Amino acid sequence: MKSALFLVITAFLASCAGPAVRSSSGHDAWGHRPGPRGFKTVIIDAGHGGRDDGATSRHTGQKEKDLTLDMVKRIKSELGGSFRTVLMRGNDTFVDLDDRVIGANRFGDAILISMHFNSGPSHVRGPETYYWRVDSHGLATRLQHAMTAVSPVESSNRGLVRRRLRLTRNPEIPCVLLEGGYLSNPEESRLIANPGYRQKLASAIASAIRTQAAIGDAGTGPLPSPLNEPPSRASDARE
Repeated sequence: MKSALFLVITAFLASCAGPAVRSSSGHDAWGHRPGPRGFKTVIIDAGHGGRDDGATSRHTGQKEKDLTLDMVKRIKSELGGSFRTVLMRGNDTFVDLDDRVIGANRFGDAILISMHFNSGPSHVRGPETYYWRVDSHGLATRLQHAMTAVSPVESSNRGLVRRRLRLTRNPEIPCVLLEGGYLSNPEESRLIANPGYRQKLASAIASAIRTQAAIGDAGTGPLPSPLNEPPSRASDARE
């Protein structure tokens, strides 16, 4: 009788424990683990696209969707044959955010980098990096340091940010979202319009990816505390 009661209580507790930590693909869906090392695949997502222009610079007229597509192609070229590099979109096509997550989840030994450019008050400038999962912290830290080293000036920007977005929370692989600078800042917008600067930025991002693959989280500081939050949805704050 005691044995049967124990089994019933155990089953009840398991049912109340919340979502399983493991996904159907065998990955840690929450990402509560050290960062990636030795990965072979890099998925690079060009933000926006098609009917979604993203931000538009009133100083240069350039659209975020075009700049992100240019950047992911440069990053892929910089990575060369070191990795299997997958572009989420290779042309001016609209891809729904949830479909980007589904696409990323098709890969196992991989990381996801989503490339964007920012917009805000005209005095704010500098790159920012967003992450959510514990296993994305080291990669995010490396990428933010790499972009900051290329950026000549930073002002009032947020730097490294832990934020729950569909492309930082929902994928089952380490994932980060990069903001390469502010198109709303006149000086930085003109800098971003320079292909030579974008090439330097792409080179720095590729270098950070290679370092993460080689040594994992070494040198990126302590891991953040785990956070069990529901997946991000379209009804959440604007992404």
